[in-house]
Amino acid sequence: MLKRKMYQFLLNWRINKGKECLLIKGARQTGKTYIVEEFGKHEYKSFVEINFLKNPGLTAIFAGELTADEIYKKMSVHLPGTKLTKGDTLIFLDEIQKCASARTALKFLAEDGRYDVIASGSLLGLHYGQDADDEVEEVESIPVGFERHVIMYSMDFEEFLWAYGYEEDTIDYLRSFYVNKEKVPTDINDRFESIFREYIVVGGMPEAVQRFIDTKDFNEVQLVQEKILAAYDDDIANHAKGAGKVKVRECYDSLPRQLAKENKKFKFSEVEKRANARKYGDSLTWLKDSNLVHVCYNVYEPYLPLTANSKNEEFKLYVNDSGLLLAKYGMQTKLAVLTNKIRGNAKGGIYENVISEMLIKRGYNLNYYKTQNSSMEIEFLIEKDGEVVPVEVKAGNSSTASLNNFIELFHPAVAYKLIDGNIGVFNRKVTLPHYMAMFI
Repeated sequence: MLKRKMYQFLLNWRINKGKECLLIKGARQTGKTYIVEEFGKHEYKSFVEINFLKNPGLTAIFAGELTADEIYKKMSVHLPGTKLTKGDTLIFLDEIQKCASARTALKFLAEDGRYDVIASGSLLGLHYGQDADDEVEEVESIPVGFERHVIMYSMDFEEFLWAYGYEEDTIDYLRSFYVNKEKVPTDINDRFESIFREYIVVGGMPEAVQRFIDTKDFNEVQLVQEKILAAYDDDIANHAKGAGKVKVRECYDSLPRQLAKENKKFKFSEVEKRANARKYGDSLTWLKDSNLVHVCYNVYEPYLPLTANSKNEEFKLYVNDSGLLLAKYGMQTKLAVLTNKIRGNAKGGIYENVISEMLIKRGYNLNYYKTQNSSMEIEFLIEKDGEVVPVEVKAGNSSTASLNNFIELFHPAVAYKLIDGNIGVFNRKVTLPHYMAMFI
């Protein structure tokens, strides 16, 4: 079993949940179903799983009266042999988007409180009207106040290190260099930069990581990634509406090209000549809500709150998992990344993409800073400890004129430069190896 941080989240939720159900969102193949199954089987006396995609007939449990008593009676009929232990049963409603009344019923199950309930499903982030699947119905009543939402992403770099076999004490050892701002011994730093390049190529999709750990064969990893990308294509074909199917696919397929440009701002003209937001804006919303991409907005003033200063019409799009981006680029690009020989603008886009992931998985929203009248650009601005913190990403270890200018103009408490190198400190600027973005 791959160790996931979500497991600890679930343990904490069980202790502190009060009268609420848990709703887990996230892109397909990030491990939502697997982690809940493991949690249910190991932490409860009884575990009941209802998958509405595999067993559509079980929607009958939630037909008609939605009181907890009625639901549990029907559950015992449709699932003979089911044992429900008060206070020690987890009920898992998977692919809940296929049963709108089950989503409505979460309120009544939470109020009842006899058993814990977790729901999950694919494309739950899509708003009503975005999903073309006839079996996905509008939820009559969202159980506001009775469901807690959490997004599950693919594995972060720390989880990748756990899969690699590294224990907490080793990661704490690395963290000590970050905290104390001391150089990491060269052999150790080189080792973890090398593993980080493997993480870029493999990504964090659990099946891809497991295949890598089992085989150390990047061709095998590519096969897994191609399967996941095919599943995403199927989602677009089955769930995007009407003519939007083509537009969503075109936008998604344009990302490897756009990230390989010197200017990585998303351009509709890269999707189609003379295209604009009016034509493709809904497609980008679909990709964002389905968690296939992360959006990074430009801000015109780097002050809190960043969302109040963002330009909705100027943004970058990053693929939700760097391994999937590299799978789109192909095996030769993967080899160039692994051997640290990749060159050109694509290198910068690849490193920006993986850092965007790491920041998202740390809980940050993504923004960047670029002015109209100068060449100064900061790849990421984050809100940390009541401050706006600039994060500049260098695929290698080149100069940082933009970051230096930003520091001089806005005097941030700290500014991070992520490089292929070691730790260094100069006034407010802290230089870190890429992999230490997991500590920011």
